[in-house]
Amino acid sequence: METTQLTADVLVIGFGKGGKTAAHALGDAGQRVVLVERSENMYGGTCPNVGCVPTKMLVHYSTGRRLEDDAQEFFARSIEGVRTLTSAFRAGNFASLDGKDTVTVITGTARFADPHTVTVGEGDDRITVTAPTIILSTGSAPVVPPIPGLATSKHLVSSTELTQAATLPERLVVVGGGYLGLEFASIYQHFGTHVTVLEGAQRLLPREDEDIAEAAREILEGDGIRIITGAKITKVEDSGAVAKVVYEKDGETHEVEAGALLPATGRRPVTDGLRLDAAGVRTTPAGAVEVDEHLRTNQPHIFAVGDVNGGPQFTYVALDDARIVLDQLLGEGKRTTADRVAVPHTLFTTPPLATVGLTEREARAQGRNIRVGKKRVADIVAMPRAYTVEETRGMMKFVVDADTDLVLGAALLSIDAQEVVNTVALAIRHDVTATELRNAIYTHPSSTEAFNEVIPVR
Repeated sequence: METTQLTADVLVIGFGKGGKTAAHALGDAGQRVVLVERSENMYGGTCPNVGCVPTKMLVHYSTGRRLEDDAQEFFARSIEGVRTLTSAFRAGNFASLDGKDTVTVITGTARFADPHTVTVGEGDDRITVTAPTIILSTGSAPVVPPIPGLATSKHLVSSTELTQAATLPERLVVVGGGYLGLEFASIYQHFGTHVTVLEGAQRLLPREDEDIAEAAREILEGDGIRIITGAKITKVEDSGAVAKVVYEKDGETHEVEAGALLPATGRRPVTDGLRLDAAGVRTTPAGAVEVDEHLRTNQPHIFAVGDVNGGPQFTYVALDDARIVLDQLLGEGKRTTADRVAVPHTLFTTPPLATVGLTEREARAQGRNIRVGKKRVADIVAMPRAYTVEETRGMMKFVVDADTDLVLGAALLSIDAQEVVNTVALAIRHDVTATELRNAIYTHPSSTEAFNEVIPVR
């Protein structure tokens, strides 16, 4: 048996956002790069294939269904649209990297043989790649909680399967009311599925202030989603065409039927099969690759970017991870994870909930002297944009330091929130005062001009 041997300046394992960004930049800088991705269906990583792009496209499609549209036919057409776009993105991602003279993309599972060498494939197709610098970008995968009967249920579905299957489930039970769970609940309810969310916490979105969480719940339940908090699932039993999900709440036992059952209780770093032990790379108790503030592992020549390093699981954080590593390899080596301030997050329900900085509860817990400004979107006179698109549900809330007049945080549950929050984040990062943000001139009609009314006056 003859093994193909390749030598590179940099080996990237995983085609995620962080890995591909680094590969592009390093290749453009003239370095010889080999990128290994274990699945041809994941060129580009989670986001364009089974994450952000398909789910947000489904958000868009789902809100366009008319009463006269047949739910199943409309859903099947929507899935076909998703498949078309994700296929184009996947092909584009592959071509843009593999088309570079300095970059080679290999499809297969990489396994460390030693700290500088991996093998890819088996038998006659086996390839050995050696490089002085290695970047891990293998992402994360959904976790199936240890609920009796759940893992073996034929009605169990993953978020990936939901974005690819053309059959609309009649009844969907979502286990977990976090970002992923609520996004899918909102999407499928709008498509016409009967959705139940089972959340173990006593209230929805426990990290947010109670008024914001309650406003979000009001919208979701208003759309027809059944939300049960304080629910402890005890078992899942298949019963013909449905699964019976048994749960306890307030000392009583209940059950709900599901044609599809989605666990949305978190994701785990993907390191299985990598043989990190052969590379001498340490992992955390949670299974993530252990890194320092420059994203180096305990092996200084090996970096880890994106979900696999146990940091915030967002595509844009993986992008920033790549910037930190590239600064180490091509720049001045000054960027660190500590540089990140006011990183915004968005929950893509309809309308979306975007947050940044401190909540009111967190600010008060720190003993800060604060001003709070909040209004329901329907009451914001300066925001006719909400009325022009017929989406007046939600609430905007700002937390301001009363002593410095600096914005500490915001929660925007409104149309366009995913865009507007970026302006707030920029203001926080650059110490733009609340007064300046409130009194600025914004386009009309826009959602941003709500700042003129909601941000509290000094």
